[in-house]
Amino acid sequence: MSMPGDPAQPDPEGCRSIMSAKEDAKWLQWVTHQFETIAGEDREINLQEFKTALNVKESFFAERFFALFDSDGSGTITLQELQEALTLLIHGNPMDKLKFLFQVYDIDGNGSIDADELRTVLQSCLLESAISLSEEKLDQLTLALFESADKDCSGDITFEELRDELQHFPGVMENLTISAAHWLKPPATKQHPPRPRPLTSAYWHNHRSQLLCLAAYAGLHVLLFALAASAHRALGISIMVAKGCGQCLNFDCSFIAVLMLRRCLTWLRATWLAQVLPLDQNIQFHQLMGYVVAGLSLVHTVAHVVNFVLQAQSESSPFQFWELLLTTRPGIGWVHGLASPTGVALLLLLLLMFACSSSCIRRSGHFEVFYWTHLSYLPMWLLLILHGPNFWKWLLVPGILLFLEKAVGLAVSRMAALSIVEVNLLPSKVTHLLIKRPPLFNYRPGDYLYLNIPTIARYEWHPFTISSAPEQKDTIWLHIRSEGQWTNRLYESFKASDPVDCDAKRLSRSLRMRRSQRRPQVSEMPPENHQLCNIKCYIDGPYGTPTRRIFASEHAVLIGAGIGITPFASILQSIMYRYQKRKHICPNCQHCWMEGIQDEDMKLHKVDFIWINRDQRSFEWFVSLLTKLEMDQAEEPQEGRFLELHMYMTSALGKNDMKAIGLQMALDLVAKKEKKDSITGLQTRTQPGRPDWSKVFQKVAAEKKGKVQVFFCGSPALAKVLRVHCEQFSFRFFQENF
Repeated sequence: MSMPGDPAQPDPEGCRSIMSAKEDAKWLQWVTHQFETIAGEDREINLQEFKTALNVKESFFAERFFALFDSDGSGTITLQELQEALTLLIHGNPMDKLKFLFQVYDIDGNGSIDADELRTVLQSCLLESAISLSEEKLDQLTLALFESADKDCSGDITFEELRDELQHFPGVMENLTISAAHWLKPPATKQHPPRPRPLTSAYWHNHRSQLLCLAAYAGLHVLLFALAASAHRALGISIMVAKGCGQCLNFDCSFIAVLMLRRCLTWLRATWLAQVLPLDQNIQFHQLMGYVVAGLSLVHTVAHVVNFVLQAQSESSPFQFWELLLTTRPGIGWVHGLASPTGVALLLLLLLMFACSSSCIRRSGHFEVFYWTHLSYLPMWLLLILHGPNFWKWLLVPGILLFLEKAVGLAVSRMAALSIVEVNLLPSKVTHLLIKRPPLFNYRPGDYLYLNIPTIARYEWHPFTISSAPEQKDTIWLHIRSEGQWTNRLYESFKASDPVDCDAKRLSRSLRMRRSQRRPQVSEMPPENHQLCNIKCYIDGPYGTPTRRIFASEHAVLIGAGIGITPFASILQSIMYRYQKRKHICPNCQHCWMEGIQDEDMKLHKVDFIWINRDQRSFEWFVSLLTKLEMDQAEEPQEGRFLELHMYMTSALGKNDMKAIGLQMALDLVAKKEKKDSITGLQTRTQPGRPDWSKVFQKVAAEKKGKVQVFFCGSPALAKVLRVHCEQFSFRFFQENF
């Protein structure tokens, strides 16, 4: 039952039973279809066909399941045998399922599990989870679980001992009650996130500024169209439509550039207008205006073509259709009759720009095609001035702003060449650059800059989030994942270059740099992946992002997926600097205490940091900073810590996967004993699989640390999922586009 004042939440147990029944039916249908598709005329499948049918990656589990399903020992499975075995997993009670799990682990079938059998099972779990641990660590995991379960020290684990051991892991016991569809699940299909319901108060809470701006934008277009059309109503419907669209295009084609004035937007973020205008959605509004320009241009063109056809058919007209459309002879326009030819040129340029702006061009390694064709806005503006008599008036203010933005950016970026003083090649093909910080380069946590390295590409500028804290005075850090042509060239150039190919003073310079910084290390790399250098580069920025709001939040939830962690690297380091500044130690008793965290710059009461990675190596480059953060809070009680870490590894077998039960129990036991996680080395336990966002946000809401704001940097697909969950809990959601 919902408490008064709390948002009503659906009953999880009721939902689970309903969902389980649906999943079971769907799963059985899928299994039957797979069997009938693969089985031959004999209506039986062998081991290899069984692996194909269920998409089991690791052969050990496929062989164990096959052996248990093959009740008559014939070496093949009939559909009836398969359905009988699966009925146990679906309709059996937890003890029936536990007995099946015990049989999977009991490889030789003697009724008990010895240490070598358990080691084989755990090794197979590690392989299927894409977790790489040393042989010694695997032995440690095996012995930890074996010694904990083997209560009588007989050298074997019986079914009763395994059952009793599971009682210490309530989460595992709960998994024995869930749908069997989670035990042997089919390959994941792409699921579309639920659509937000626009009529709810939560949706309005998260989108009110965007909706108001859209309403104002639509209303302005209606007004501009109506005024222009009514002024030309005597000339016919086609001219009215053309003039109405033309007046709207005057506004759109001039204002569309304002949305990409990054310096102006960064300045606006520091004003009260940031609370009113949807500055975080400037790119989406820019794209929307691009679609509107394309649509209005086509309607504008068609209306003029219709008018030209009617004129050409008129006996009083001395011009043919093609003359009206392509030549200056009719004298249409305010500059030597150039309206028609410039209109055709404008339409062709617009179609070219529109086609080259598609995501398939931008994200398929051809960014330079998008970049250079987008620069055609300059000749388009010139053609628009010649095409329409009033466009220059609309362009005056946006054009001046654009000129000032570009002039300041060019002056700042080219004022003096900077140098990359250090390079680290990190796991997952991440390049860590340390750039000498300019004297007047002031930025805030989460900001980004544009980087140009002439030795990689002379004219290409690419945006990257600054991963160092503003309190770090001597260098700027960038962490760059190799995902495109430019970033791959960057990584490969340093990988192939000679670390000794630097100026003669490189060691002295690096020594001074290191002594002056005293900074927390994000990465510790072997010498072959570390280079000291002096490579010329240019930067343009800094520019603000939605993450600037974090320090004004009360309860911030930071969610990063993969390399999307980089904005939060800067933020967490800044938090650490501020945290250390408030830390005091009594000189007499060595007692440590912290001043109140809240001040005029940082209102945070609590920070939840969630990092989602696919594999184990993706954690390595950032772990040392997180370790330092944990150490800084080690002396505080768990409930009093304002920073809480949550790590998820999606390639690992989830806790609701039967195959992972033994591995998760062993990892939990070792983590409790060593006070650190076996996968990352952090005190925070790495969770397998993907987060259950409903449970995560329920926990956040229950803490009641103040108004919750969620900040996300990662894939757009996950952003849609998070946005819907945030609306359900009335959390503010901010997304950084990258």
